Parts: sequence; C-alpha cells; structure tokens
Amino acid sequence: MNSDSRERAERFVELHKEGCFLLPNAWDVGSARILEAAGFPAVATTSAGVAFSLGRPDHDFFAEQVAEGRVDRETMMRRVREIADEVAVPLSADLEDGYGESPETVATTISMALAAGAAGGNIEDFTGDRTRPLYDAELSVDRIRAARAAVDAGGEPFVLVGRTDGLLVGGSLDDCIRRGNAYLAAGADCAFVPGAADAATIGTLVRELDGPLNVVMGLTGNALSMDDLRALGVRRVTVGGSIARAMYGHLLSAARELADKGTFSYATDQIPQTDLNHLFQPRG
Repeated sequence: MNSDSRERAERFVELHKEGCFLLPNAWDVGSARILEAAGFPAVATTSAGVAFSLGRPDHDFFAEQVAEGRVDRETMMRRVREIADEVAVPLSADLEDGYGESPETVATTISMALAAGAAGGNIEDFTGDRTRPLYDAELSVDRIRAARAAVDAGGEPFVLVGRTDGLLVGGSLDDCIRRGNAYLAAGADCAFVPGAADAATIGTLVRELDGPLNVVMGLTGNALSMDDLRALGVRRVTVGGSIARAMYGHLLSAARELADKGTFSYATDQIPQTDLNHLFQPRG
C-alpha cells in the first residue's frame, strides 16, 4: 500500500470512531466517481451492483442452481482495484462470505482486498444454502478471527466489518445480537445487521452491540432519515445495491418506452455529455 492509499485508509478508520456517516455503494469506476464528486467521505462497492453490471446474479440462494452464475473472487477483486485506483476517497469492499467457507479462504480474500487497495471490507455469514442459510456460529467466529489475523499481518489500516444476515433469513434479533457481539469480540471493527430498518430494532442493536453498528437503507423506501439514524446512535449507513437497482429501473423503463412506444421522453432526465466529460476527466 502506497502512502496515498495508507492515508485514505487511516481516514476511513477515523470515520468509524465517532458520529454517523453515509457510505454509498458503487459498482464501477463511473458510479464511484459520481459518488465521490457528490462529496461523500468514502465509497463502498456493492456485490449486487457489480454482478448486475456483468449480467450476472448477486449471491443469493443459488446452491440449488448453477454455481457458475456467481461472480468469482478474482473478477470482484479486479473491480475493487479498478475503483480504488480511480478515486481519491477510501473504498470499502463488499466481500460477501469471503468467497469460501473455510477461515483460510476468508483470510486470503482479506489479503487480496488489501492488495487491491481497499480500506475496509465486509465478511458475512450467509451461505447461499437454503438448508443452512447461515454458517454455524462457531465457524462464523473463526472466519472473522482469521480475517482479523490477515488484516494484522498486512500491517495496514483496514476496517473489518462482521455482517450477520440473520434477519434476512428469518432469524431472531437476539441471535443477531449474539453473533454481532461475537464477531466484534473476534476482531471485527464494526457490526452489520442488514434487515434492521425500523427505529425500534435499530435502537435495540445500538444498545446491545459492543461496538459500532452499520445499517443498510434503501432496500425499500424507508422512512428513516440520516438525522433519525444519527439520533439512534448508528455509526455507519450504507445503501447496498439500491442505487444500482434504481439505475437499472431507469434503464428498463427507457427500453420499454423505446420498444413499446417508439418515443424518447426518457432522454429528458439525462446528464449532458459535456458534464460527464468534465466529471470523468483523468486525474492529473
């Protein structure tokens, strides 16, 4: 990691020490540059957005389907490196389940993310297998512990996030709290519980977790604002693949207008070419 990357990573670590900040999710260099230009202090990747940009499905319950449909680790790391090389703000990587079950595989994934220029990354306990949607709790802790060891061995600043998908697969809030605290104790710097979207659930998590909490907004049209989340004590807010899905929604709407009506009203909302050319000027 060069001095510029290290400085960005140090800034990212500092963001997690107090207050509340929004970490929007990009899927390619262009989307990351736009989010950076909007003034966000850091950006993250979204595995869903990256997968969709490649015409592939996101990691989900696909154990009973074609395994080759999932974006592989090397492809995802290339995208992480592309983005990290082209933005001046810290980049956090969505590393899904670490691209394998074993703690050793997770450790390798973390080392690859560090080498790609990421300043942080998530490791989740979702398996993609309907018969056991979450990795066993003990194994999940070992996976976070291995990720922490890889971060420490790398010797660079890196925010490790322990994510439990319990609420997304019908698990209890109590189990999510147990898992979140276990991941924090194993070396995660931040806990992440997707599916927590109402004030009561989020408030309980903030009170019961022994470390900073990340929540994801935008999965639905949620009524909570950043001011609300700040007041609840949330440390970090992400938006997952919601921006990418909104963009694809506009693309599908335009395609249907063209195919079904032969009209071009979709074009009234486009960004002028000169504006995009200016925004995407190569950095000096």
